Amino acid sequence: PVCESFTIRREDGQFQCITGPAQVPMMSPNGSVPPIYVPPGYVSQIIEENGVRRVLVLPQQPEFHPGGHSPLHHPPPPPHAHLPAFIPHPAMMPPPPHLYTGMAGGVGDMSSQYISQYHPAHIYSEQDSHTQHGRPPFVHRDDRTSKTYERLQKKLKERQGGGVGGQVKDSPPPSPQKTCSSPSTLDVQNGVGGKSLEAEQGQPSHAVAGTDRQTGRGKNGESGGRDIRGLQLVSDIQARRAVVSWSAPTKSDNENGNVEDDSSPPEPLSYEVSISFNGKDGKYKSMYCGEELSATLEDLRPATDYHVRVQAMCNCLQGSLSEAVSFTTLTCEPDPPNPPKKANGTKNTLVLQWKNPCDNGSKIQNYILQWDEGKGTGTFEQCYYGPQKQYRVTKLSPASRYSFRLAAKNDMGVSEFSEVVDLFTSCSVPLPPFPPELEMAGVTWLCLKWQRPTSSPKEDDIYYILEMEEEGSGYGFQPSYDGDELTCTIKNLHRSTKYKFRVAAYNSEGKSNPSQVVEFITNPDRPGSPCRPVIRGRVQPNSFKMAWEPPKDNGGAEVTKYVVELSEGLSGLSWELVYSGPAMEHVCEGLKPGCSYQTRVYCMSEGGQSPLSETLQVQTPAVPPGPCQPPRLVGKPKAREVQLRWGAPQVDGGSPVSCYSVEVSGLQSEESREVYQGPELDCSVGGLMPGKTYSFRLKAANKAGFGPLSERCEVTTGPGAPEQCKPPSTTCKSPSCVVVSWETPPCNGAPVTEFRLEWGAAEGSMQVCYSGPGLSHEMKGLLPATNYFCRVQAVNVAGVGPFSEAVLCQTPCSVPAAVNEEEEEGDSEPPPPLYSPSTCLGICWDPPCDHGAEITSYLIDLGERQPVVVGPITKHIIQNLQPDTSYRIRIQALNSLGAGPFSHTFKLKTKPLPPQPPRLECTAFSHQTLRLKWGDGPAKSATSDALQYQLQMGDKSGRFISLYKGPCHTHKVQRLNESTSYTFRIQAFNEAGEGPFSSVYTFTTPRSPPAPVKAPKVERLDESSCEVTWEALPPMKGDPIIYTLQCMMGNSDFKQAYKGSATSFHVQNLQPSSDYRFRVCAIRQCQDAPELSGPYSPTVTLTPQRSDAAASGSAAGSGSRAGAESIRARRSLTDEQCAFLLLMVFAIIAILIAFVIQYFVIK
Repeated sequence: PVCESFTIRREDGQFQCITGPAQVPMMSPNGSVPPIYVPPGYVSQIIEENGVRRVLVLPQQPEFHPGGHSPLHHPPPPPHAHLPAFIPHPAMMPPPPHLYTGMAGGVGDMSSQYISQYHPAHIYSEQDSHTQHGRPPFVHRDDRTSKTYERLQKKLKERQGGGVGGQVKDSPPPSPQKTCSSPSTLDVQNGVGGKSLEAEQGQPSHAVAGTDRQTGRGKNGESGGRDIRGLQLVSDIQARRAVVSWSAPTKSDNENGNVEDDSSPPEPLSYEVSISFNGKDGKYKSMYCGEELSATLEDLRPATDYHVRVQAMCNCLQGSLSEAVSFTTLTCEPDPPNPPKKANGTKNTLVLQWKNPCDNGSKIQNYILQWDEGKGTGTFEQCYYGPQKQYRVTKLSPASRYSFRLAAKNDMGVSEFSEVVDLFTSCSVPLPPFPPELEMAGVTWLCLKWQRPTSSPKEDDIYYILEMEEEGSGYGFQPSYDGDELTCTIKNLHRSTKYKFRVAAYNSEGKSNPSQVVEFITNPDRPGSPCRPVIRGRVQPNSFKMAWEPPKDNGGAEVTKYVVELSEGLSGLSWELVYSGPAMEHVCEGLKPGCSYQTRVYCMSEGGQSPLSETLQVQTPAVPPGPCQPPRLVGKPKAREVQLRWGAPQVDGGSPVSCYSVEVSGLQSEESREVYQGPELDCSVGGLMPGKTYSFRLKAANKAGFGPLSERCEVTTGPGAPEQCKPPSTTCKSPSCVVVSWETPPCNGAPVTEFRLEWGAAEGSMQVCYSGPGLSHEMKGLLPATNYFCRVQAVNVAGVGPFSEAVLCQTPCSVPAAVNEEEEEGDSEPPPPLYSPSTCLGICWDPPCDHGAEITSYLIDLGERQPVVVGPITKHIIQNLQPDTSYRIRIQALNSLGAGPFSHTFKLKTKPLPPQPPRLECTAFSHQTLRLKWGDGPAKSATSDALQYQLQMGDKSGRFISLYKGPCHTHKVQRLNESTSYTFRIQAFNEAGEGPFSSVYTFTTPRSPPAPVKAPKVERLDESSCEVTWEALPPMKGDPIIYTLQCMMGNSDFKQAYKGSATSFHVQNLQPSSDYRFRVCAIRQCQDAPELSGPYSPTVTLTPQRSDAAASGSAAGSGSRAGAESIRARRSLTDEQCAFLLLMVFAIIAILIAFVIQYFVIK
C-alpha cells in the first residue's frame, strides 16, 4: 500500500504530521472530536464502539472495473499485530501498483477468473471482547463496501456455474493471486491454486509449493540441513480445520556426491508445521511436530487467510523452511453476540442496543431478539427480527424486570443465543436522599455513606451525585462522585479542614433535589517530634530535672500532652513511662545513684502520636551505701564471746562496698565502741560479761563514705542459775485466805521463767502449791486459827535456784461454820396435847465447827416470820404455825466473833386439819339397788390420794354399819328390798385425822315390775278363730296382776287384743291366708301408785291352715290339731337372737375384707 500522511492539531495549537498507516490515540477534554486535516482523496469517518470513538482516515471509493485491476485483494498485515489496528478498511485502500497478467490456455477473461469471494482482513481492537472460539471479532464494513461485496458475490456464483478446470460446484471460489512478482509463492483458496500450465493440461489441481530451481538456505546463505523439496498439499479445508501433507525431502547433488561411499543407514526425520494469519512474512506459530508426513490443523478461524510452511529436522540439525502455502478457511455461522445493553428507557419503554459479532466470513443479515415478556418463567418469545442493531420495546410496566437474549444470522446459519440479560424499566424521579453519613475519617480523606431513597423500588437503577464544598474556598459545591455505589471515599483533602457535603439521586426519569448539607472535618495529622530534652540544674543522686521544646509542626491540632520515657542503662531495651501531661519539664525521681539513664520525649494530639525525640543520656552521682540489716548471732552465745555474721546492704549507693564497721554498747549505756572494721562479712566479739545483754550495730562504707548504722541487734551472753530468793511475805486477807508475795532474785543472765511455792501445816511436810511466773499467790480454803509454813525458789533456763527460808503464818479466829445437817423431829407417837401436828414443827441439827470461838446461840430463820433465837442446843420445836403450810427454814450459828453462814434452806410442811364431810346424793336407783355419789371428784380415784371417805348405812336397830372406806366418790348399794327406806351418812379423813360425820340421808327403793311371762300357747280352733293361753303370775305384796295380749297380722304393728286378769283368750275373725303373731305382758296394779308393766313374752306365730280336699272329716280334725302343734313348735326367733345373727354376719364380712386387703393390697 501507499503510505500517506495526515496532520492533526494538538492542544497547544501546533500541527503534527503523522505518516500512515499508524494508530494515533487522541484525547479531547470536552468530549468533542478534534479537527483532522486529511490529504486530498481521503475522507475521515467516526465510529463509536464500546463507548470509544474512533476516527478512520479512508480513501475515497473508486469505481469498479471488471476488466481492470481488482480492488478486492488481501492487504499485508498491520505492522504491529498486537496493537489496535486503526488502519483504513481494506475495501477503501488503493489498488496495488502491479497488474495481473493473463495466462494462455485459460477459458474466459483472466480478470474475470480472479474475481473471487471477498475476505476482509482482521482488524483487532482492545475494546472488543473475544468470542467463545478465542478469535477477535472483525471490524464491520460500511454500507457501500457491503453493496460492492454483494455484487461480487453474485458475479462469482454466476461464473462458478460455468467454471472449468474440474472445479466442484459446491467448492468455494478461487482466491486471486497475491502478486505477480513472487514466483516462489502460490496462493491457495480453499484448496485450489492458480491456473498453471500443468493445470491447463489436466494435471491434478492441488495446492502445491516448491520448485527444483530453489533450495533452502541457512542464515548465512549456506546449506543448513535438508530442504523440503516435495510438494505441500492443503486439503479438507473446513471453517476451523485443515489437513496439510508433504513429501520427504531429497538430498542435493552435492550431498549425494559427498556421501556415495557412506554406507550408514539414514537417520529418522521429524517435521515441524507452523502457520501464520498475518501474511507470509508475519509471525508463525508451531502447530505440529512429529515424524508423520501429514498433520491436521485444528482451532482455525473461519474465513481467514493462513500461510503454512514445513521444516525438517534431524537430530540437532534443522533444515531450511519450505515455501509458504496460503489457504483460506471456509465461512460459517456468526459467533454468539454479546448480550444487548440498555441504551435508554422510560417507565414504559426500553431501548436496546447491541454490537455485531464476528460474522465468520458471511455478512450478518438479521438479528433475532427474544424476551420473556416480564413473566420470569424462562420461556422466551421473539420480539424483533431484522438487520438493525437497536430496538425499542414499548408498552412495558414501570419498575419491572424483563429478560432478553440475542442471536445473529447470516447465509451460513444462526448463531447461538447470547447470555440472558435482565433489564428494568425506569421509575419516577427519586426523592431526595438522606444526608450522607461519615463512616470513617482520615487526615486527607473522608469515607462517606448514604442510603437509597426509601420510595424507589429495588429494580430501579438509581445513581448518586455527591457534591462537596471546602470551607473558605469560594467555589461552592463541586461534584466529587457520580455512580451507583452507596459509599465514597473523598481523597486529597486538607488536614483539620471542614467540608460540606450533599448528595442527590437520579435515574432515567430525572434528578432529585439534593439532601440537607452536612459538615465533616478531616482529622489532624500527627505532630512532629519534640526537640531533644536538656538538663535543668544539677543532677542529683536520685533525681534530675529535664525540659524540652514543643514540636515545630503540631499537625494541625494542639498538643494535648507530652510523654516522657526513661530507660535504665545504655542499652535502651526497656523503656518506662515516667510522665504524661501538658507541662514541658519534668523531674525524674526515684533513680538509682551512680547509674546511667536514657530519656526521650514524644507528644500526642488529636492527630495521633508524634515520633520520638532524640535520646538524652544522664549519669547520676554515687552516694554512701544504705543501711545494712542488723548482724545476726551465729551459734550459741558463750559466756564471754559471741560470733556475729551479716550481709551486704541492699543499696550500695552506686559504688561497691569496701569496708564494714561493728559497734557494741550495753543495754542501758548509750556509749558504744567499735569492735571490728574490715571487708569481711563476719567477726568474733570477746571480752563480754556472762549473762549480760549487749547491743550490736553495723554500717558499710564505699568510696563516698560510711553509710548509716543498722538497727540494734541485742545479744545476751551465756546465762546462770538464779540466786536465792528472799523470804516471802504473808498477808491474811481473811481467816481462810492468805496472800503470799516474793521478789525476783538476780537471774544471772537468763530471765526467771518460773517460781515454785511450797506450803504445809508442818515445816518438814510442805508441798508445792504454786508453779508459775507470778510474784504472788493467794492461798484459799484455809482453816481459821491454824499455823502454816511456806517457802519459795526461782527457776530459769540455766537451772533451779535454792529455796528461801521458811516463813510461819497463823490464820486468825473466825465465825462458826455453817450447819451441815438438819432433820425434822420424826417421833411416830403423836405429840403431847400441847403440841398439835397441824401447828407445830420439830427440828434438830449437828453443831458446826466453832473456828476457835465457842458457839453461844443459834438463829432459826423461817422466812417471813420473825426469826427464832435459841441457846447452844441442837433441837427445837416451832409452835404457832399455820396448818397445811410449807416453811423454808435455815439455821445460823453465832459466837463471840459474829454470826456464821446460814445452812442450806430446806422445806418443812405442817399437817393439814381434818377434812369436812361431803354432800351425799343418790344418782341411780332400782327396786334392789341404790347408787350414791359424794364430793366433786371422779367416780374412781387412785388409792394414793390423801383424802379418803367412809360411808355408813343405818340398820333396823338404829346403828350405822360401814359400807365403804376408800378414796372413791361413788358407791352402789345392792340387795335391797323394794319400796323400802334406808338411812346413810359419810365421813372424810386424811393424814391429819378423821373429820366429822355428815347428817343422815334417807333414800327409798321403788316397787319392782312384774316378772316376764313365758311364751303363750296358740291353738287353732277353726279357720277364723284360735285360743291363746299363758301362765299366771302370783300377786306381788298384795298387788293384783292383770295381763295384756297383743296381736300383729302380717307386717303391721302390734295391737292390743285383750287386757284382764284371765290367762287365756279366744281370738276370732281371723283371715285364713294371713300370719298372726301374739305376745303377753303382766301388769302390777298398785294401790297408791300407777300400774307397773313388765316385759313382753317371746312372740308366737300362727301360720295359715293347709287342708286336703280328699281327706275325711276325722282326718281333717286330726290334721288341724297336728298343725296347731307344729305352729306351737315353730316359734319365731326372739329379738336377741336376730341381733346376734346380724352381728355374726357383719363380723364374717369384716374378716373377709381384712383378709383381701392383707393379701392383695399390702403384699
